[in-house]
Formats: sequence, C-alpha cells, structure tokens
Amino acid sequence: MKNAALLLFWLLLLAGVAPATAQRILCSGQITEAGNGHPVPFASVFVPGTSNGTTADEQGRYQLTLPQPADTIAASALGFAPQKKHLTTDATQTVNFTLRGGAVTLGEVTVRPHENPAYAIMRQVQAHKPQNNKRELQAFEFDSYNRVAVSISNLPAKISNRSVFKDMMAVADSKGQPLGPDGKPLLPIFASEVLSRLYVRHDPLRKREEIRRTQMRGVAPRDGSVLSQILGSSFQDWDFYPNWQQLLGKDFISPIADGWKFTYEYDLQDSVYVGKDWCYQLGVAPRRAGDLAFTGTIWITADSYALRRVDLTVAPKANLNFVDQVKVQQELVPSEAASQWLPKRTHVVIGLKPTKGSTGFLADFTTINSNFDVNHPKPLVFYALPVETMPDAYAPLTADYWEKNRPDSLSLDEQRTFAVLDSVRKLPSVHSTLELADIVVNGYKRVGNWDLGPVINTYSFNSIEGNRFRVGFRTTPEISADWLTRAYLAYGTRDGRFKYGVRVSRILNRRTWTVATVERRHDIDQVALLDNDYALENPLYEMSARMGNISNGRPLMRDLNTLTLQTDLFRGFTQKVSLRYQRFNPLYNFAYYNTDVRQPGAPTEDDYALTELVLESRYARDEVLIQNQNRRYAIGLMKWPVLTFRYTAGFDNVLGSDFKYHKFNLLVTQSVKLGQLGRTDYVLDGGYIPSTVPYPVLKTHLGNESPFYNGAAFNLMRYFEYVSDRYVSFRFENHFEGFLLNSVPAIKRLNWRLIASGNVLYGSVSDANRAINPPFDATGTPLPTFQSLGRTPYAEAGYGIENIFKVVRIDFLHRLTYRNVPGARNFGVKLSLQFKL
Repeated sequence: MKNAALLLFWLLLLAGVAPATAQRILCSGQITEAGNGHPVPFASVFVPGTSNGTTADEQGRYQLTLPQPADTIAASALGFAPQKKHLTTDATQTVNFTLRGGAVTLGEVTVRPHENPAYAIMRQVQAHKPQNNKRELQAFEFDSYNRVAVSISNLPAKISNRSVFKDMMAVADSKGQPLGPDGKPLLPIFASEVLSRLYVRHDPLRKREEIRRTQMRGVAPRDGSVLSQILGSSFQDWDFYPNWQQLLGKDFISPIADGWKFTYEYDLQDSVYVGKDWCYQLGVAPRRAGDLAFTGTIWITADSYALRRVDLTVAPKANLNFVDQVKVQQELVPSEAASQWLPKRTHVVIGLKPTKGSTGFLADFTTINSNFDVNHPKPLVFYALPVETMPDAYAPLTADYWEKNRPDSLSLDEQRTFAVLDSVRKLPSVHSTLELADIVVNGYKRVGNWDLGPVINTYSFNSIEGNRFRVGFRTTPEISADWLTRAYLAYGTRDGRFKYGVRVSRILNRRTWTVATVERRHDIDQVALLDNDYALENPLYEMSARMGNISNGRPLMRDLNTLTLQTDLFRGFTQKVSLRYQRFNPLYNFAYYNTDVRQPGAPTEDDYALTELVLESRYARDEVLIQNQNRRYAIGLMKWPVLTFRYTAGFDNVLGSDFKYHKFNLLVTQSVKLGQLGRTDYVLDGGYIPSTVPYPVLKTHLGNESPFYNGAAFNLMRYFEYVSDRYVSFRFENHFEGFLLNSVPAIKRLNWRLIASGNVLYGSVSDANRAINPPFDATGTPLPTFQSLGRTPYAEAGYGIENIFKVVRIDFLHRLTYRNVPGARNFGVKLSLQFKL
C-alpha cells in the first residue's frame, strides 16, 4: 500500500510539474516561394506526427510554441511541395521555409489551434446576403450581349469522311481551324450573337427581355425559331446567391448556399485585389465526390463580404451523363444606386461526350451586361410578355454591325470560328443536314412554305383499321404569321374508311396571346383515352396504346367539332372557352337506356351525341413562355404549383345532343426541389360528375398494359378497368439523383439513380350511373360493363433505377389493393428510355 501510494504521488507530481518545468521552444519565421521570394499566405506549419501546428498570416509569417523539444518542423501550402527542417535545442529559433511549386496532395492532417479561417468568412457571407443579393432590389435592368459557339471535338475518321463533315472541315482548314481548351482542333457547327435589354422586377417577380438584334451562323435553324429566343440573357442567368443553381436540368448547390458547411470544404488560399476590391480567395470542393456541386475558387470582398468573382467547374465525379466538362467564370459589380451586386461578365463552357474517347460537343457561352439601372420598376403590364422579339431583330445587317456593337473583341479562335460558319451554311451538304435535323426536331418536312407531317404518323397498324396510312400538313409563318392551319387525311385498309382532321387558329392579340381556334375531326378513338390527352406524355406508351389490339380500350368512331377562344387575363392566368359538339359511334357492343325507364325491355340506343360548353382557367405563377411567330411554348421547371380548373356543361337536345350534365375537374402539378433528396414531381387530380350519363361520358382512369412506364398513368391498371363519377388521385415520383447510391463503393461508378413512385386513387360511381347501362342488348347478349372502386382506394407503389447505360430506366411496381380482381397484375416491371444529364 505504501509503494502504491508513493507511485501515485510521483505520477501526480510528474503530471503537474513536468509541463511547467520542461523546456519550451519558440519557433518563428516566414514561408516564401522559391522562385520569386513572394510570401506564401496562410501556409500550415506543424511538427510531423503530432497535433502541434499553426497557420501563417497573409505575409507568410508564423510563430509556433512547442511544449517540448522536437527535432523536425514542416511547412506546407496548397500548390506547393511540403518542406521539412531540423530544429536545434535553442529555446528561440528562426526557421524560414522556401517552398517550391508542386502538385503533391498532402496526406497529413493539418490541425489548427482555431477553426478553419474560411469558415468565419463564410458566416459573414451569409450574414451579408441581403445587402448583396440582387434579388433584394426592387427592380433592375441592363443591356445584354450574348455570344454562343458550338463545336464538335474528337471527330473520328469514319464520321469525318462523310460528305457534310468533309466539306465543313475543308472550309475550316482554309480559314484556320480553331482550337479547343485542350489545344486540339475543333470543327465549328453553330454560333449566335444576341443583343437585348433585360428587365427584372421583384415582389411580384416579373421578367421581360426585348430581343433587339440576333444573328445565327452555321448549322442553325431558321430565324424566328424558339432557339433564337432562348439564346438571350434571361436564359443565361447564372446566380449563385440562391441555394441552388439549375444547370442542364439539374439542381447544383451553390458554394455560398445556406447549408454550405454540409456540402463543401473550404480553404482560404490568398487575399488579393480583384479590380479595386480587396478580396479573400477561397478554394471550394465538394465533401462527397458524387454530389451535384462545384469545385474551384471564389473571391469574397473583404469589406462587404459580397461575391466578387467565381471560377468554378463541376466536380469531375458528379453524377451526370454525357457531360465532359462544365466551367463557369463570372464577375460581379455593385450597382451604383444600391449595395447589391449584378453580373457584369459570365463565361460558361460546357462539354458533352457520350462515352470516353467518343465524339463530343463543346458549347461556349459569353454574356456581357452593361448600362445598369436599378430600383425603377415598370408597371406590371409591361412584363406581360416575358420574351419579345423586336420587329427588326432579324433584319439584314451591315458587314461591320457586330464589330461596332459588340462590347468586347473576338479572340483569334473566335474570329476563325465565325469565318468558318459564315461559309459552311452555303454548302449543299450542310443544307441537306439542316433539313434532316428539322424533321427530327419538329416532326415535319418543309416543302416550300408548307410543313408536311408529322412524319412519324405516316404509317401505323391496329386491330380495327389494319394498315393505317396518313398524310398531313401545317402552314408556316411564311404563309401567314397570324393564321395556322393543320390538316390530315388517313385511310385504313381493313375497315376501308377515310378519316380526317382540320384545325384552323387565328392569333388575335399576341401580347395577351388571344387565339381563336376551329377544329373538325372524324377519326377512331378509344373510351380509355378520352379526356386523358394531357396524360399521354410518353411517346412509346401512346404508340403502344393506339396501335396493335385496341379492343381493350373500347374503340369508337368520333366526330368532333370545336370552337375555342383563349386569352391571358394577366401573366400566368389563362382562360379558355370552348363550344364542342361530338358524336360517337361505338365499334364494340354498347347500349344505354334512352328513357327514364331503366329495366330489361326498355328502349335503348347505341350511339350518342354531346353538346358542351367547356370553361378552363389555368394559373401558372412565374411561368416562362416564349413564342415563335405563331406558336407559344412553356419551358423550365415550375417553382410554384400549376392550377388548372375545368368546368364542362352538357346540354340536352341541342344540335341533337342526348344528355344534360355537369363536370368539375381540378388539376394541380408541381416539381418540388428537395435538396440532397433530389426532386419530386406530383400530380393531384380531382373530379366530380353529379349527373346521370353512360359510362363513356364518365371518367375512365388511365391504365397501362404496355411494357413502357408512363408517369401519368396507373401502371398496373388495365386500359379500361375502373370508371368514376367522383374521384381524387395523387401521383408522385421522387428522383433521388445520386443520393445513397453515390455512397456505395461498388455501385457509384455506374452512376445509377434511385426512383420512388406512388399512385393512390379514390373513386366511386352513383347508382343512377350504374342503372343507365343495360346488362343485355336487344338479342339477349351480355353487354360489356365497367367496374368502379369500392371504399378501399386503388394504390400502387414503385421503386426503380434510372440512368442504366445512361438512357434506360426500369421501374418495379407493386399493386397494393384490389389484388384479387380477375386479371389483376400485382407486380410488374416497366421500361422506359430517357435522355437525362
């Protein structure tokens, strides 16, 4: 016991006295570059193998106190090879380091006495966001110049020997072929220059861009196309102040996002002048290699903690398809009348390459903004048309127009690119290629001032018509910018019937997009697809549903006559009024009671007519719409829910119609960003028919018997399985992008992505709507009937993987309810093809 007590005494003595009496060593000095003697700021100085270390200041000077003697001290910094030096036993020592450049990544862990100094700067960036973010301005506007050049890289000999490329390469060689960032030759194929004025107002958010001048060179579509509008400034808005930057249809987290510390690693590299602004230079890199994040450098002003400059690339291992490189450089300047910063110059390079070593595409975007004006909002009506092309935007230009109006000078390679493109469009082989590309993109073949097609509908086959042949056309803006006519004629070899359709539209007012349309159609349709046109989103699914054996969908001959008037009351709020007359002649055994007596032996009828008034209101807040002379398109993902309400009133004894009824329908769709969990698309659909009509007039829920997945259908439901006169359904798909699978070592190399989906449907049919359909026809033959849901909802859930071989998606689906119904498929595997980056 005495020995133990004595031992404990000496241990306590050593623990308390030894550190105080041991020799302390003070090291100081400076770290400089070997080549020029410049200081290396914020270098790490440490004792190898221990936790003793410190960080040099901006002049490379340091002081390090060692609690006990050491024989070696080391210094390291990003971009330099580490250096070690021996220590003496002196209590005070001066140890200077001269670091040489190197690309060696240090394996040691640098332990600082305090937190990473970049973190303190990032916290200030967050605190100063409101005073720096341009979205805090009431309004701003500026002139914008946008230049885009697209080239082909790594063109193999097999392709380069084709006539169109051989001709283009001959021109490129004669003009001096431009070089890419890797120093290899590029073959230019397209370029554009656009001058515009962009107006932005906040609260409410409104944008307007006036395209004042535009010119496209090389393998480009006709002037006035949609492409000529989306090359403007409003579609090149790179803004890193929001948490997410949308790029190539993906959501990339910003390096200055609110959750910066969870996604990025930061390194304070330097303090430098950027123009007249003293800035902190921060290196950024994603914590997880597969995340949709950036790597590179950002510069933060030292006085206001504003984003001054970015030089970023997409992380090389990010879960993206076909993307070889993405590089973003941007400079921002403060507005004169406010503290917020606006983008002055943006340069983006995007490289696409299907596989390693294959032919790729390189797109180079340059945006230069000037003549800023802030906090002078226009009236809301000014922003009614988000993109407007000035009447003289496509007018012929003088040879020196762009030299006088371009805000910068073209580089030598850009001059060569433009010279090549000015010549290649005149080549006959290029002209033929443009025609083929126009058919692939638009589906029509241009002949003179007429478009023939759609080409894909020229031939098909189904069980009613047999071989179906179809020809059609539509008019072009060259014939009339205010009138649009579409027509087709079809013939089936089995039924020997001609079918046709004609639709004529007249644009009455472009600013409010007021359009009047008249349509007449005589063609075969299916009960299963009526009022589901919006859901036929998958071309493979629609082809499968309308071809082959279409008897399951209950085919009928449909005569449709419609008069429609559409207009925008204000931006995003569209009204549509339609008068519609339809006559249906079922091509299967069908009947309904046509009197109030509904019992066997009562009079029945097999065909019917409908006269309807359809009122539709659609509200899409902040929706981006563009128009190309006589058509309008919505583009981009919707941040807010899109609401569509439709009321249909059916009239009895008007033009020979058979029923009086009311229909109500509300549709809500949205794409919701979930951060690291990806993105969810959902559809909420509800309807009510408080009237008595035969089942073809009710709601037939869209099933899917094809092998192809359709996100707008119930994929394990048969084509004509359930009918409702009151219903509500909810569908969702969550795309997890690289979440979870990016962290699995063996799988992350495949770049697979998880999907989850679910469909739930509540529905029922009133007794009156059941009783209107007789069980037998006049000969006593049982008539096909329909089913409705009971108290239990129909439900199915799915999971799957997309991005297999970069284009294949496979969904595994389970039917959760009504599993014992005859013919029910309780499990299914559906395939779809998609091209997603």
